[in-house]
Amino acid sequence: MREYNKLKKFGSLLVASSLLAGVLAGCGAGDSNTSSGGGSSSGGGSKDGDTIKIGANLELSGNVASYGSSIGLGAELAVKEINDAGGIDGKKIELIKVDNKSENSEATAAAIKLATQDKVVAMLAPATSGNTVATVQIANDNKIPIVTGSGTAPNITVNDDGSINEYAFRTCFIDPFQGIVAANFASGELGAKNVAIFGDNASDYAKGLAKSFKDTISKSGGKVVKEEAYVAKDTDFRTQLTNIKSANPDFIFIPGYYEEVGLIVKQAREMGITVPLMGADGWDSPTLIDLAGADALNNTFITNHYSAEDPDQKIQDFVKSFKAANGDKAPDAFNALGYDSIYYIADAIKRAGSTDGEAIKNALAETKDLSLVTGTFSVDENHNPIKTATVLEFKDGKQVFNSKVNP
Repeated sequence: MREYNKLKKFGSLLVASSLLAGVLAGCGAGDSNTSSGGGSSSGGGSKDGDTIKIGANLELSGNVASYGSSIGLGAELAVKEINDAGGIDGKKIELIKVDNKSENSEATAAAIKLATQDKVVAMLAPATSGNTVATVQIANDNKIPIVTGSGTAPNITVNDDGSINEYAFRTCFIDPFQGIVAANFASGELGAKNVAIFGDNASDYAKGLAKSFKDTISKSGGKVVKEEAYVAKDTDFRTQLTNIKSANPDFIFIPGYYEEVGLIVKQAREMGITVPLMGADGWDSPTLIDLAGADALNNTFITNHYSAEDPDQKIQDFVKSFKAANGDKAPDAFNALGYDSIYYIADAIKRAGSTDGEAIKNALAETKDLSLVTGTFSVDENHNPIKTATVLEFKDGKQVFNSKVNP
């Protein structure tokens, strides 16, 4: 998901200034919403030791609210299940949600509030890479582990110099892996030979996907016949699509987010571009279908973390529970990742036998063969999960399970 440069430095400065000035004393990060699950709510007034507080720094409003809201719903279900089953060593989880408004500065402020005022022992980090990067320094400084469900940029957990951000983890795979999976699917399953790439030129998420896709498709004998770019908030893509159409590709890779991708798909089909289109998890929002239209999305594919149609029993049990709690709505990948992130944190706290940040951090890093909805995973030396990717196809406006791809 989205990434912005130099956010760690910005985060450090904001930590220092906020702590000195106490600007957050009035809940400057936005109203928080506390949910303990299991039908009870302590409203943040629990006595220390009665509950285990986990923060949720999410995009609950703003331009990518769909992502954060979905992760929050999945997290709430996991908390309820764990609490109903007796909690962690007899203690109930108290989930404290804060709206970061889909802005990196608000994400930083929310992380400070959760760490210094709410005294959480771990945090569910924002949905997007940029917002997550904005919280990494707060996590390291306060020794509070963060887990992002969908922050896929490599530098969330590993700095450009190769050093590890000790307290940063994720339950999603990283961008390069999605690019590789998409390229292998295009060449192997669709037989693509001459491909085009149309990505967000201002997004490290899109650029990372495009690079790994390009490298992989070239190694498999494919040829990139055209590359075009756009930037977030663009609404007219016809000039670039005309250029792409003239190059006559048999496949187009579109790494980006649903707001722009929905319009790109719609306009491409209107211009008579009928070849397969493919993206990654940034496409995964109900809004995509509203923007593109169900017919235009036929013959399009995405890499993703999970499918509600996967016959795996663990997935079907999750789908049943989520539907029961959310008016028969089928859970999307962000719901599943939010759900898995809470179980990942809870498992680490249990194995650590402690709510000490360093102990939880060490347990998160040592996770091996943990069975979750989005796959059984172990954590590698860069704090990334090693797990399976899923390819989905849109058919008549619905996501249909296509295949699984192992790392």
